[in-house]
Amino acid sequence: MSFLRALLGRSKPAQPDLDALFGLPSAAITLQATAGLRPTGTGSVAFRPAEGQAFSELQQSVTDLLNADGGPRIEATADEYGYTWLVMEAPDEPADPASGGISELVTDIHAVNSSLETHGYGPSLLCSLVTFADEGGRRVALVYLYKRGTFYPFAPLVGQRRDNALELQVEAAVGDDLAVERDKARWFPVYGAPGL
Repeated sequence: MSFLRALLGRSKPAQPDLDALFGLPSAAITLQATAGLRPTGTGSVAFRPAEGQAFSELQQSVTDLLNADGGPRIEATADEYGYTWLVMEAPDEPADPASGGISELVTDIHAVNSSLETHGYGPSLLCSLVTFADEGGRRVALVYLYKRGTFYPFAPLVGQRRDNALELQVEAAVGDDLAVERDKARWFPVYGAPGL
């Protein structure tokens, strides 16, 4: 079958690797050392909600699970394109203040993605993101594209513009820590993403 795909010029799509999310704490250390960017303690998962009671119950059980035992504050919000964003905010006092609680946040983001994937809603997942900021107020998100299994930086500016220089700086910094999306045409802007 791979010979036929090669002959026809088709390639097998990349598979999601949710464990790649666990590279984010290492990338956070790199970003802090190279660019002065620290995790804000905010992350989110975007997905297209499915119709029906089963999906609503799953979304509620995931939210209840994360809200239990002093977990992150979690809020569901919808965007103008019909996607639901589960926005998670790490507890105010992370175990390691320098990390901004990113390890716990990444674990929670992984749990949301895994729960949706396990219950057959993987194709509904769009992306996950973790937000970083520096002392000058610049913000950038590391966005995980579920369907590609890769990351890319997104640094919004006022007026639906992007800070391309910062995005390229972040790409160069985290290239050893994360699988960065090589096709820059897939670095989709997520303007107005909750938590960013």
